[in-house]
Amino acid sequence: MLIGAHVGQEDPLGDARAMGLDAVQMFLGDPQSFSKPDPRPDAEELKTSGVPIYVHAPYRLNPCHPSPRIRVPSRKTLAQTVDAAAAIGAAGVIVHGGHAEDRPEEGPIRWWKVFEEREFPTRVLIENTAGGDNAVARYVDQIARLWEKLDGFEVGFCFDTCHAHAAGEDLVDVVERVLAVVGTIDVLHCNDSRDLPGTGADRHANIGKGKMDPEVIRAMIEASKAPVLILETPWPGVVDDLAWVREGLTRP
Repeated sequence: MLIGAHVGQEDPLGDARAMGLDAVQMFLGDPQSFSKPDPRPDAEELKTSGVPIYVHAPYRLNPCHPSPRIRVPSRKTLAQTVDAAAAIGAAGVIVHGGHAEDRPEEGPIRWWKVFEEREFPTRVLIENTAGGDNAVARYVDQIARLWEKLDGFEVGFCFDTCHAHAAGEDLVDVVERVLAVVGTIDVLHCNDSRDLPGTGADRHANIGKGKMDPEVIRAMIEASKAPVLILETPWPGVVDDLAWVREGLTRP
């Protein structure tokens, strides 16, 4: 398992070296914007670095929203983000499952349209969602409905421990139930939660500093069989979180 963290945009490779990361996750622009990512002057260095890079799409994207005023720019920005990710040799682009504000069952149909319209040069990884009454990928049964619709497309999955906790899923077996649906977890987001289970709040905490049992998080890591683990916990505590993850992977 490669161990990484979400790092800043300014010097991701420098952050990777300083923290001893096997992989990094980063934004390519404003995470709260629909703006097209600017070309990076260090694109060739990133591409040839040997460090797996995962790009997180902007939070505002909602490709399955019923309103075209949100859905259309979301799809456009997702496509631009994936193209920009390909330019730096990224291993994948992670995007939240989104919300179908009319009916959740309409969400998979709109996601199908995203992949039916074009092929992506870098793999898109859909992430489970923390909250929202009309979320498309909050609960395992919703993920199953989405994956059934996307069968045949080259799409991957990113599982977030905090999001599963926030959604109110039973953490004892949620990873196994997700794997039964998606087959493989491509990236594991390892995060504690600042809030109680089932609140739908997407607020990450450092491991052992939130409302989740660290041993339950450790069991989820082991069950995921994910090739890549990314910490999205607050700085500077993420350094201690990295040590905690590495210690767990080496203990008998």
